[in-house]
Amino acid sequence: MKLKTFCLAASLLFACHANAQSSVTIAGMLDGGVSYVSNEGGSHVVKFDDGIAVPNLLKFVGKEDLGGGTHAVFDLTSQFELGTGSFLPGGSLFTRNAFVGLDDDRFGRLTFGNQYDFMIDSLFFGLDDGAIYGQGIYDFRNGPFAKLALPNNPTGAFDWDGMAGSRPIHNSVKYASPIFGGFSAGAMYGFGGVAGSFGSNSGVSVGLNYVHGAFGANAAYTQVKTDVSGAQVSVRNWGVGTHYSFGPVTATALYTAVRNELNGASVWQAELGGLWQIAPEWALSGTYMYMKGNQVVDNNHAHQLSTTLTYFLSKRTSVYVAGVYQRTNQGANAQINDVMVASSGASQFIGRIGLQTRF
Repeated sequence: MKLKTFCLAASLLFACHANAQSSVTIAGMLDGGVSYVSNEGGSHVVKFDDGIAVPNLLKFVGKEDLGGGTHAVFDLTSQFELGTGSFLPGGSLFTRNAFVGLDDDRFGRLTFGNQYDFMIDSLFFGLDDGAIYGQGIYDFRNGPFAKLALPNNPTGAFDWDGMAGSRPIHNSVKYASPIFGGFSAGAMYGFGGVAGSFGSNSGVSVGLNYVHGAFGANAAYTQVKTDVSGAQVSVRNWGVGTHYSFGPVTATALYTAVRNELNGASVWQAELGGLWQIAPEWALSGTYMYMKGNQVVDNNHAHQLSTTLTYFLSKRTSVYVAGVYQRTNQGANAQINDVMVASSGASQFIGRIGLQTRF
């Protein structure tokens, strides 16, 4: 992502300095296009859809050099719908990221606020998830698992491992270590703020990472508690992933799982993916995913295939065509992520053409 340094007006209470190491930056991503869904509640549909290959984001990032390798940092990130201009989720600003902290070359990074957990930081931004290479929101996990009944979830299983960034941890303190011999680690805790009950509405997440040249491996665990009708619903996610790049090809492998402690429902998935940089202007990516639930979700399972062909008009702008197909066991209803109405049968297909740009 290309960031442009700029000075805000004094009326915004920011000061501009000549020091190149202290800056406020603005960045963003935009994605729009047309999607065909083969079966959405029993009918096919052609629709405008946005934020698919990448989310529509507006990001403000600040850094001030405090000397001795230490910086004060902040990040304010909003997601919005390109088609309507409304903010996501919940119609509020900065629901993706909103934090302030200190970043030190020797001791690591300590931040406070509304932040991504390590399922995202370690596994997704660690480049182990095929969704990062082209398929985007359609290729995150969903499927015939509505009985997962995750709290505050539009389908019960939308983005069930949380790696699309739909569930940041609120009111959190987060630490990420520097890299030592290829290893790094992190931990965070989200304060629930409930009087007399320290753990209510809290969240905890940890991550462990290793990188050596073209090889990387990562692991993460997250637990979030949510108050639903007076009961604490605890949702646990965990996963491991790896990637390796050789020449123009990057191969990925990922395993993630979820468990809703309230009803005992759980699902796991295993995924293989790859990216082939055919030429500087052409890229082809694809994934295969298998998902399996326990008896609480009727032992449902699903296979999912996806592919994206991308043509880069410039370093920032590209057009792409993508296809995603999901097939479930008989008696289950396929549901690709971000399609809010399940198929009336065991299969569902999405074909899409889109344009994305970054600034």
